[in-house]
Parts: sequence; structure tokens; C-alpha cells
Amino acid sequence: MATNSITTGSSSSSISMRSLPTPTLAFNSSYGRRNVSFSFQPLSVRLRVSCAAKPETVEKVCKIVKKQLALPDDSDVTGDSKFAALGADSLDTVEIVMGLEEEFGIAVEEESAQSITTVQEAADLIEEILIKQSP
Repeated sequence: MATNSITTGSSSSSISMRSLPTPTLAFNSSYGRRNVSFSFQPLSVRLRVSCAAKPETVEKVCKIVKKQLALPDDSDVTGDSKFAALGADSLDTVEIVMGLEEEFGIAVEEESAQSITTVQEAADLIEEILIKQSP
């Protein structure tokens, strides 16, 4: 634990800062019993930028997933649906991606295809590819 101190002239005031898990700044004065300290916790911010696909894109992806997995029309498939939870194995996922490529006229890189686990992720990827393809 490191401590840095600064003493100001003849006023006998000092400022000390210590490296602690929670950073602390303390101000001590010899003029009476004043002891003021401030503490703060580093702000942990997680920033996620996402491109939410259009509802019609998500709907198209849902239909393709239902078709590829031979699910009944009344099956509840939404953007949050995980391929694995719908019964898809790795081969099914490849077939879903191929169906998406054919339907949307796109090419999905193998690395991107392997990272798709939900309907929403597939729809977002499609929109991203379509945006990159447009002039």
C-alpha cells in the first residue's frame, strides 16, 4: 500500500492519498479536530453497441428457423430463441445459416456463422452484412 503526502508550508495541513482497493483522499488539519475524507469507487461501465435488426428481418429469420428445424407453424420462436433450445445441433445451425444466405442474398463468414446462437443474433448479423453491402 503506497502513501503520498503533501505538507503545505507552516500551516501544518497535509493531504495524503493511499492506494487502496477503494481509492481514498484524506485531508487532515492541525487546526482543531477536523478530519475530512472522501472516497470513491471506480466506475465500472460496460458499453455495448448493438444494431437491433428490423422486426421484419427478425420475423423472416424466425420463419426460416422454423422451416429448417421442421417446427410446427404455431411454435413460439422469437428473437430471444436460442437455436440449441429449439433442438438445433451444429449441422442444423449450418443449414439455418445457408437458408439465411439464400433468402437474403448474402454470404456469412464461417467465423461469424459459428458465433450465432439466437434468432436475434442472426437477424442483427444479416442487417450488418446488408449495410456493408450497400453503396
